[in-house]
Amino acid sequence: MSTAIGTVRGLHFQKPPAAHGKLVRVLNGAAYDVAVDIRHGSPFFGKHIDLILDAVSAKMLWIPPGFAHGHCTLKSDTIVAYKITDFYSAEHDAGIAWNDPDLGIHSPVA
Repeated sequence: MSTAIGTVRGLHFQKPPAAHGKLVRVLNGAAYDVAVDIRHGSPFFGKHIDLILDAVSAKMLWIPPGFAHGHCTLKSDTIVAYKITDFYSAEHDAGIAWNDPDLGIHSPVA
């Protein structure tokens, strides 16, 4: 949960062999959500998709293994929920700066 607009989380992912898929939904508020393809050898490596998730539409985003994920809150008291395909592993946790110019992500807030 984030009480402030513009709170950024990510881009985070789990390195193999602990890579996992993730189903993302906003339970309260709204968030600008981003997924980046980090699969080496993929024709889409380094490319991202972005969309707005909010509690009103209740849309969800499936993020497969091999993608980094992040979001920026657009409303106060935003709650983002994840359902993941495997347990979290601190030793396999990694991240990428959301504002890396090579990614071309343009957050509407941060």
